[in-house]
Amino acid sequence: MNPSILYALSAAMLFGASTPLAKALTGDVPPILLAGLLYLGSGLGLTIVRFARDRGWRASGLKAAEWPWLLGAIGFGGVLGPVALMFGLTSTTGAAASLLLNLEAVLTALLAWIAFKENTDGRIVLGMVVIVAGGVLLSWPHGQIGQSSWQGPAAIAAACLCWAIDNNLTRKVSASDALFIAGSKGLAAGVVNVALALSLGAAWPPAQVALSAMALGLFGYGISLVMFVLALRGLGSSRTGAYFSTAPFVGAAIALVFLGEQTSWQFWLAAALMALGVWLHLTERHAHAHTHEALEHTHRHVHDAHHRHEHDADWDGREPHSHAHRHEPITHSHPHFPDIHHRHRH
Repeated sequence: MNPSILYALSAAMLFGASTPLAKALTGDVPPILLAGLLYLGSGLGLTIVRFARDRGWRASGLKAAEWPWLLGAIGFGGVLGPVALMFGLTSTTGAAASLLLNLEAVLTALLAWIAFKENTDGRIVLGMVVIVAGGVLLSWPHGQIGQSSWQGPAAIAAACLCWAIDNNLTRKVSASDALFIAGSKGLAAGVVNVALALSLGAAWPPAQVALSAMALGLFGYGISLVMFVLALRGLGSSRTGAYFSTAPFVGAAIALVFLGEQTSWQFWLAAALMALGVWLHLTERHAHAHTHEALEHTHRHVHDAHHRHEHDADWDGREPHSHAHRHEPITHSHPHFPDIHHRHRH
């Protein structure tokens, strides 16, 4: 299996698992403050991990032309998205919100296909539809959804659009350090949400509760986002978003097994639909003659067909390794995804 697929599914598992666990904290921490602590734990934790990995502070390595993409991703996904969601939740039922959040995967794919010209085919579209249908079915309420004004659902839909834009903008810088990208997003979202919660009168929780929330955020939001960025690097936005859409199933399965919640026919039908959608994506085979234009960038790599370049004399021969390298133009044919080396038009 392609490692990028494992990254995408791992991101979904970590994020999905965090949902029922975070639910246990909602009685002790107001929702906006809890979101802030989760993001803050993600940002601080990943920054510490990156500092330890590099044995000190190291520059991000982003080129000047890449900073607008990252800042845009942070603005939409780390600031506007969470704030819009919290505003929407104040006047929307939980059931309706769960259904509306499935819009993120759909909007991510649509933006990737229409605005960013990411390639797709009928099999990928069908897989996306089936996975999203499973997510909708899984979150569909047993009773009535309830009444809510249009402002709440509109705000949640706006949050999904923000995250869809975030996903596609992050794809543009996904070759860069995933720890830096995810850590920056976490810090931005954490600071904004914590500040918003405190300004609205929320009381800071006991230290043990706050630390538990931040630890959960490190895994469910931080490491999950690192995996998501690595998946974007190898799969592109629409495919990564489709795999990530299985997160609601993971959360529901954990609630079923570990929290003793009851299941229904909806759960098993949703599981079957999501499994079918993942299978459609796993069995995709996209191959044709294509031309790589000259390209210079930095990322971890091995010396495969796309990385046949010379090294300085001080290279120790280890792989994978990371350094600035140049790709010369080449035309060939082989199976591929819309990864960082195959973002050509079709």
